[in-house]
Amino acid sequence: MIEAVVAGHLCLDIIPQFVADLGSNLAAYLAPGRLTEVGPATFSTGGAVSNAGINLYRLGIRTQLMGKIGDDLLGRAIMDIVSSHSPELAQGMVVVPGETSSYTLVINPPGVDRLFLHYPGTNHTFRADDIRYDLLAEARLFHFGYPPLMARMYTDEGCELAEMYRRAKETGVTTSLDLAIPDPAGPSGQADWQTILARTLPYVDLFVPSAEELLFMLWRDRFDQLTNQVGAANLLGALAVEEIVSLADAALAMGANLVLLKLGTRGLYLRTAKTLPGLGRGAPSNLRAWANRQLWAPCFRPDAVVSTVGTGDAAIAGFLAAVLRDTSPPLALNVAVAVGACCVEVAGALGGVRTWEETLARIRAGWARLPLDLEPFGWVWDDNAALWRGPADQREA
Repeated sequence: MIEAVVAGHLCLDIIPQFVADLGSNLAAYLAPGRLTEVGPATFSTGGAVSNAGINLYRLGIRTQLMGKIGDDLLGRAIMDIVSSHSPELAQGMVVVPGETSSYTLVINPPGVDRLFLHYPGTNHTFRADDIRYDLLAEARLFHFGYPPLMARMYTDEGCELAEMYRRAKETGVTTSLDLAIPDPAGPSGQADWQTILARTLPYVDLFVPSAEELLFMLWRDRFDQLTNQVGAANLLGALAVEEIVSLADAALAMGANLVLLKLGTRGLYLRTAKTLPGLGRGAPSNLRAWANRQLWAPCFRPDAVVSTVGTGDAAIAGFLAAVLRDTSPPLALNVAVAVGACCVEVAGALGGVRTWEETLARIRAGWARLPLDLEPFGWVWDDNAALWRGPADQREA
């Protein structure tokens, strides 16, 4: 039986290998009319479908991916890569004759920040009718990622996104939603995300965005202010604890049952509704233990930071795997930050993630944490749970 269906944004990443450290000479090497010799290209799948879905599978959850691709060469390459992990993963894919698959050309020379040339392709035409609701009716969890990178999901004030989640919820599956930062200057950045989320979140059980994504969508002025002050790369570190708490509370008020905010090196923040009725087939058996929780898990210290690509998706895969394995809330958060830390130790979004058993063994071996002090804000460190409990946390005895 399939336990999880992961749908949403999917593309083929084409990553040429540069043979020299270009440093500040990148512009000269890529000048018009110049032939620049590079090494072999790496082909991999990218997007939430690949990053979250394949890592969920690696953590022992029987998963099917539901990305939308064309019947072109790019689409066949995507199918080959997905099937190489397991043929079962590719059985839910949507292949559309005549459409062009999405790809990203990743320019990533040593000594220079990465540059992405992205073609949305079939991601922009993905709609509610592309979901295989017959598969959702058999699964325990439905996770969808990156609607800001999929035009049909945010146009018309998000009617397609809300309709998709309404129909998914009717199947009895537990629903999960992740976001992405919209292009501030593009159509997705001009969309009315407050209205989109207000329409959609009543059908979402597990809402798992990053704090910066939610900040952009709910408090755009504050997002712009912080970005101008500290830069986009430092925004998560500049958010006040009170702002993080308020963002999650706002999402709960819009209808989500559980909000998990990704905070980069500050870890993961969990806030849940006072009661958790109707969470679907993938819900934990002891819902009282999950209700009205306020928890914050600091990150584990990675042995090295090689690449942060896909780290957020990896952490979400760890959290969703823990929910489906019916763990306690503290263990679910600790597994999530552990999977995220494993991810950054290896280049790429998939290579660092370990099995469920290996992840638990690493946690229990006394893995060191990155520093995080929440005591000045009224939080209490729980040694048994190995995380911070907030002032509003109501743990069931």
